[in-house]
Amino acid sequence: MTPATTLLPALLGLVTGLSLIIAIGAQNAFVLRLGIEGRNRVIAPVVIICAVSDAALILAGVLGMGALVQAAPVAMVVVRMLGAAFLVVYGLWAARRALRPGTLVVTGAPGGTGMRVAVGTVLALTWLNPHVYLDTVLFLGSVASQQGPAERWWWVGGAMVASVLWFTGLGFGARLLRPVFARPGAWRVLDGTIAVVMLALGIRLALGL
Repeated sequence: MTPATTLLPALLGLVTGLSLIIAIGAQNAFVLRLGIEGRNRVIAPVVIICAVSDAALILAGVLGMGALVQAAPVAMVVVRMLGAAFLVVYGLWAARRALRPGTLVVTGAPGGTGMRVAVGTVLALTWLNPHVYLDTVLFLGSVASQQGPAERWWWVGGAMVASVLWFTGLGFGARLLRPVFARPGAWRVLDGTIAVVMLALGIRLALGL
């Protein structure tokens, strides 16, 4: 194979992966907040979990797990309701932080999100979101399957790289916003926005929209 025949599918996979990941969602909002808190010890494992989870889901789609997801509607309903409940609770938690300045996190303060809470939250936001199975397993899996046998894995590699680049940039690049979030008012706006996103997604999941 020539470099052109391998580079093109890899770039297509990269662009397709980014187009799905960059959309504002619960997972991105949570990673952004952790990044602004500036606790690299917590951010690193969260970024790794996000990237590895995406890679596993993309690989599952390519290997045909999408058909299994479609054949298990009851399981998807259970995941949907659990995900909806988690998002609503997290949204209310964010709303509480926004409405009560005493609960706000100050950048660099020791009261930021702890390791266990961060890891548990990102795992729930990733694996209890039924849309991740539809977007990553079904959609990306079907697009990858349309590639030629030789190009398919280059496309998959590009999509996986997209996850690594996005979550690394979001988690560690958010530190550039720290001067803005030195003011408690900025945290209130961020948490208010996160609350709206989480509650809207939770209600949408609960209603099956």
